[in-house]
Amino acid sequence: MKSRFYIVFVIAFFSCFSSFSQTKKELEQQRKKLNREIAQVNRLLFKEQKKEKNVLEDLKDLNQKIDIRLSLINTINSEAKLLTSEITKNKKEIAQLEKELAILKVDYARMIFKSYKSKSQQSRIMFLLSSQNFQQAYKRLAYMKQYTSFRKRQGEEIGFQTDLVKKMNDSLLFQKQVKDTLILAEKYQKEKIELDKNNKEKLISLIKKKERKYKKEIQNKIKAEKKVAKKIDKIIRDEIEKANRIALAKLKNKIKNTKKNEFVLSPEAKALAAKFELNKGKLPWPIDQGLITRKFGKQPHPTFPGITINSTGLHLVTQKGKSAAAIFNGKILNVLVTSEGRKNVLIQHGNYITSYNNLDKLYVKKGDTIITGQKIGQIFTDKVSGKTTLIFALYKNTTKLNPAAWILKR
Repeated sequence: MKSRFYIVFVIAFFSCFSSFSQTKKELEQQRKKLNREIAQVNRLLFKEQKKEKNVLEDLKDLNQKIDIRLSLINTINSEAKLLTSEITKNKKEIAQLEKELAILKVDYARMIFKSYKSKSQQSRIMFLLSSQNFQQAYKRLAYMKQYTSFRKRQGEEIGFQTDLVKKMNDSLLFQKQVKDTLILAEKYQKEKIELDKNNKEKLISLIKKKERKYKKEIQNKIKAEKKVAKKIDKIIRDEIEKANRIALAKLKNKIKNTKKNEFVLSPEAKALAAKFELNKGKLPWPIDQGLITRKFGKQPHPTFPGITINSTGLHLVTQKGKSAAAIFNGKILNVLVTSEGRKNVLIQHGNYITSYNNLDKLYVKKGDTIITGQKIGQIFTDKVSGKTTLIFALYKNTTKLNPAAWILKR
């Protein structure tokens, strides 16, 4: 009966530990990911040589680093709480195991003592010879065998129970060491956040002195971004109109009820678009290494909450000299060159279009067939901020989509 109890207990213990390990593993992976993000922020946003002091950019970068550190501290706290809960639970289970082990040992000692007494009073042979008949002798022999077997099992069970207690104690010690490490990591991050917050206060103080000037700069930048976005929208509409005229002419107007600002697709183009859709959430990033410094869509300005930004795509910062790569097979629909000389490449994938803005040198031209991962141009590095930023956008016909939902999560 006791043997069954211990088997059930051990199964329950290890199943609980397995469930805990899975949750702990997820938190550990998240912690490692956030540490990598902090390293990237330091490498890409703070180590590049800047020719001029740009307090707005510096404050935005600092806020991003603080946010990641706060997320890391929350993750560390969750991991530490989970460990505390498990340590408490394991202590109770070890106490129960030790209690059961003590009972086992007492029972076993009592059994050994009785066995010794029975041997001194009457030998096993005399016990058998004193049987009244053969059947009784057979039963006595069977009883002695069972008794010997039971003693052996009891001894093995004590050994097993002792080993289990040792393993649980070792596991408990390891968990305590992990928790101590997490506490130190949390303390380190809190110290770093305090330094970042002090720097942030200094930057805010500088910004407040020239708030009107900085707000005007931001408004001008937003206007410039809107101007570029309108140009891209017009290019896409013009390209759709042009492509549809050619397609309808080839098909001799067999296709009716075509929608405005939507591509008329050939069977090959439909198949390409379908493949693109099937890869949603699995498409590669247009840069090898980097991080998102601005998300897609409407959002408050990181420095002046009263100002709203409407981002047409993702702002991805990478290392100087890096190139942008196509995220899927397609063809170069068009190339837009801004007044500052920056290039924007549009790649068509059926009725989907990917936009790679803020390029310096180009390796492709309009009409080229492109394959996944092919480099299309070197990304421009701002001489003032020292940042190498790609503005990556995604369209379905003329509708803007959130690229973050289509590329792999990092």
